[in-house]
Amino acid sequence: MATTRSASTVWSGDLATGTGQTTFETSGIGSFPVTWKARAESAEGKTSPEELIAAAHAACYSMALSNILKEAGFTAERLETRAEVDFDTSNGAKISAIRLSLSASIPGISPEQFEQSTQAAKEGCPVSVALAAVPSITLDAVLV
Repeated sequence: MATTRSASTVWSGDLATGTGQTTFETSGIGSFPVTWKARAESAEGKTSPEELIAAAHAACYSMALSNILKEAGFTAERLETRAEVDFDTSNGAKISAIRLSLSASIPGISPEQFEQSTQAAKEGCPVSVALAAVPSITLDAVLV
């Protein structure tokens, strides 16, 4: 069974000076301003598609890893995942890299099981799969 989630953006003006408002429709958590400057330069209190992708990737990776751990008989005390998405405008606009970093507390897991589980989550989380065209997706995972 498929579940559908939705968001929308209303944009006014041209790319360089225009403004938009992105609304999270399914959750109703709010509307957030977007601009080209916030995307390509400094955020200044606004979001960007890349920040939204980073949030989605961090959440998806954490969920995928928690499921892989459960199937292997482990429960994480804490998974702290950060995603950094690089937006490169030097040769056409594109996402050039994503860096995932994880700090994890997982009682009883061996370093080998940890490495295998974290890599499986990186390769298998639905957002990673959807972003397969990104030239570089890396993972730095630390067991604490």
